[in-house]
Amino acid sequence: MANPAYKFPSYEDILNLPEHLVGEIVNGRLEVRPRPAPKHALTSSALGVEIGSLFRGHSDREDGWWIIDEPELHLGGHILVPDLAGWRKQRMPKLPETAWFETVPDWICEILSPSTTKIDRSEKMPIYAQLGLAFLWLIDPILQTLEVYQLIDGHWSLQQTLKDDDPVSSPPFASHTFQLSNLWE
Repeated sequence: MANPAYKFPSYEDILNLPEHLVGEIVNGRLEVRPRPAPKHALTSSALGVEIGSLFRGHSDREDGWWIIDEPELHLGGHILVPDLAGWRKQRMPKLPETAWFETVPDWICEILSPSTTKIDRSEKMPIYAQLGLAFLWLIDPILQTLEVYQLIDGHWSLQQTLKDDDPVSSPPFASHTFQLSNLWE
């Protein structure tokens, strides 16, 4: 029996997914997962409030950012949906008119869960490095940890590992301090 020709996934495949699923195209494969679990969603929402509140309503700030929950990124042949992403307004003065972004963010945060940790670390981190993303945060709400990475010479350099209720004052938002415990239930 002959093997049928492999069909590369397309954006149409993502659009056809049921609403309760999130789809990404990573390294030419369609990756599908359920919407985030409550602890995961709470951590992401809390971080969005902590970081996003710094810049919300201050469009004239010289150091302004766009902080977006679950943006759809169409970059380098991949379709990625990080938990949070941020763009410096100096680099992206206006939001795109499309439902997705084609500009590499300056910062991404992935909230780790048992169903996403493997792909976030082994596939998405290298993709983010290849794309030239400057800062990456990995947060594990179960272990209550934050890992802060900076891209240096094309490689991720671990800058900080924080836990429990440590104070967070980390790049690229080092001018703002908050307690890591603000992200836990």
